Amino acid sequence: MNQSLEPRLTLAEVERFTFDVLLAAGADQPTSKAATRAMMHGTRFGVDSHGIRLLPHYVQVLNGGRVNKAPNLKVANRFGAVASLDADHAHGALAAYEAMDLATDLADQFGIGAVAIRNTSHFGPAGAYSLHAAEKGFLGITFCNSDSFVRLHDGAERFHGTNPISVAVPVSGDAPWLLDMATSAVPFNRVLLYRSLGLALPPAVASDADGVDTTDANATEMLAPLGAAFGFKGAALAGVAEIFSAVLTGMRLSFDIAPMGGPDFATPREMGAFVLALKPEAFVDRATFDAGMQRYLEQLRGSRPRDGEDVMAPGDREWRVAREREAAGVQLDPATSQAFSALAEQYDVRLPKPIDAPAS
Repeated sequence: MNQSLEPRLTLAEVERFTFDVLLAAGADQPTSKAATRAMMHGTRFGVDSHGIRLLPHYVQVLNGGRVNKAPNLKVANRFGAVASLDADHAHGALAAYEAMDLATDLADQFGIGAVAIRNTSHFGPAGAYSLHAAEKGFLGITFCNSDSFVRLHDGAERFHGTNPISVAVPVSGDAPWLLDMATSAVPFNRVLLYRSLGLALPPAVASDADGVDTTDANATEMLAPLGAAFGFKGAALAGVAEIFSAVLTGMRLSFDIAPMGGPDFATPREMGAFVLALKPEAFVDRATFDAGMQRYLEQLRGSRPRDGEDVMAPGDREWRVAREREAAGVQLDPATSQAFSALAEQYDVRLPKPIDAPAS
């Protein structure tokens, strides 16, 4: 399938359309703003599986009742640098941004802030919330579990979710160091993206109904844990995210969470998540911290690569893609383009204007 047939759109136009559709679907201003911000993080940084292609799904769950269109988030309990946030079945992005704001406030006071999130929902790209902390000068860490779709190492049934882990670290004079990884070999939304594009999956990332590896996105019934032949490491990391997200929050374990794709879009999924913020100055003076990060990255980027390859720090690819897309815009995959057209008609919202469209 030729993706080049789709027009290029500015990020600003995509953001405007996404926000307007969420508002038209009945989401309140905070929900619309947070969900749009998280999706645009994915699209801006090239994490398209967690970008604006999620918009039709979010509209569906808002209208179905799974996600509260106007939630009342509140701190359920607080003890020193630790707090729990009851999200009232809010959109996961609103809950995660609010929780990270609380975590950084606590870290500013205590040096560390840990917030467990209860009664939340799918939040998209975990990196968005860690980066939010880093942009405020803190180290940010984010965990979330999700419904079972990943087999265990040598397993033949779904067990963990894709269970992302994200860490962001501020870097003086440079973009933050940014890790955002699923503990599965790939996120399932990437499988959906490959289906839309008609592409074969890489080897050792997905399995059929019997746990046998497949590169056919349409035959995928479960994902493999990160690590291929060493997938026990990915499965263990998924367990780390599971414990922080579900056990510490009292929310559902992956195998107890209703499937993201339905068919029930009315019942809240009772998901959990966890965010952590660290204030560098609580551990070492800021100048020493900044110098350490700068020297680390200088040496990393300057290390000798293999022939024909580049050595990059976590986040380097994403920041490069962001610069490219801010300058040249972005193309939607065919399925998302069709969904945008349907949403524009349903809610009478103006579609994003293509970059090369003639002036009206």
